[in-house]
Amino acid sequence: MSFRLAAYAVCIADRRVLLARCVSPNGDSNWTLPGGRVEHAEDPFDAVIREVAEETGCDGLVERLLGVDSRVIPAAEARGRIEHQNVGIFYQVRITGGQLRPEPNGVTAESVWTPILDVAGLRRSSLVDIGLALAQTAPATGHVPPVPVGGLIQN
Repeated sequence: MSFRLAAYAVCIADRRVLLARCVSPNGDSNWTLPGGRVEHAEDPFDAVIREVAEETGCDGLVERLLGVDSRVIPAAEARGRIEHQNVGIFYQVRITGGQLRPEPNGVTAESVWTPILDVAGLRRSSLVDIGLALAQTAPATGHVPPVPVGGLIQN
């Protein structure tokens, strides 16, 4: 089984959420939250701010921990064709400066403030739904029931 620890930013302002459009080498694209892999010996708190800056060009400030999601992707559905576990730590992040831009030498083609009501119509990662559910319900446990992937891109 492969394993990935990642930190994700849920940035919400004026009923909009900041989403990043990722483009794969074959040209497919989907929307996701700014964030990504926590580097070896890196604190997830620091990783989420680094990822926001790298992917969007913006500076951010962690306001609070929203929660944690753990998802196991069966080998038949995983990109690497071996069972994969993704543990995502979701933070509420406020954008404090910078300008939106594509990720230099990365997979993020653009970042856009998107009305939350428009998210359901996007080709998106399940991470978006998890992050929004955590932000909107603020569960005391920091955990929401599994988000059905049906039609969403798994991460």
